[in-house]
Amino acid sequence: MRKTAFNYRKLIVAFFVASFFTATAQQLQTARLMHKENALCGEGAIWNPFTKTLFWVDIDGQYLFEWNPATQKNREWKFEKKISTVVPESPNTVVFTLSDEVVRFNFETGASEQLYSINAGNNTVRFNDGKCDPQGRLWAGTMVMSGERGSGFLYRIDATGITPMEGGINCSNGIVWTKDKRTMYYTDTPTSEVWAFDFNAKTGEISNRRIAITIPPEMGYPDGMAIDSNDMLWIAHWGGSAVYNWNPKTGQLIGKIGVPAPNVTSCAFGGEKLDTLYITTARGGMSKEQLDKYPLSGSIFYCVPGVTGVKASVFKWGE
Repeated sequence: MRKTAFNYRKLIVAFFVASFFTATAQQLQTARLMHKENALCGEGAIWNPFTKTLFWVDIDGQYLFEWNPATQKNREWKFEKKISTVVPESPNTVVFTLSDEVVRFNFETGASEQLYSINAGNNTVRFNDGKCDPQGRLWAGTMVMSGERGSGFLYRIDATGITPMEGGINCSNGIVWTKDKRTMYYTDTPTSEVWAFDFNAKTGEISNRRIAITIPPEMGYPDGMAIDSNDMLWIAHWGGSAVYNWNPKTGQLIGKIGVPAPNVTSCAFGGEKLDTLYITTARGGMSKEQLDKYPLSGSIFYCVPGVTGVKASVFKWGE
């Protein structure tokens, strides 16, 4: 009896200690405004290792942006379709997805070249988020605009073609890889889950899908994400007014970065030391009352969370 009572008391103490540290960890800091913008759906943040600048997009506004921290200037390019993700390729080219196509773009000359297109099902789906894996293949998924749920795909894109790798997708979002190149994390936003896959870096194949993290409804929905040098995830939460830091190995919350906008869409580590977390937000669809409360929605924010990220993988055509 004494042993049972002693263990019971230990469990109670352990519970309150764990609760204390969880609550403490959730209060890391609040992101600060970097650049005021009225992006309808800011997304796709990525630090370009060639130019040392931040590229990002406004999906619904159909803009590609480049923020230069050195000059504090923001360049922009307007397109005729929704642009949803961008990855660096060379010192003067990037590759991005438009609604139903993959495009190479020279941001110095303005020249563009279509690499691939998909059958978008009469505009029922469109491309959404994506990133390059460590070998330089672009992974980009689609989201359902209308019609049957789960009709989207996650694609792998390289010189060999555009290959559907995972079906049944509703809204393709954040995707990252661990530093040992053996695990890929990926989000289909409406599921409120972050999935882990075994990843074969040589072949580009994925397998053994499982749930790494389940997001509680009161925290919003998982959107874009970044991975730090410790293989911990930093996930933008749509409707959650924050970037949350998660341990994907345990599924546990580590902490959060508060953002003065409800719909947080993507994040990326950048800067000379890759120690600055850049954060995009959206203002589209918000009511006047919401915009009065969160007037900076649609802007870019930043913080220095005390960890470093990893260098963005660049698109390698034909490799």
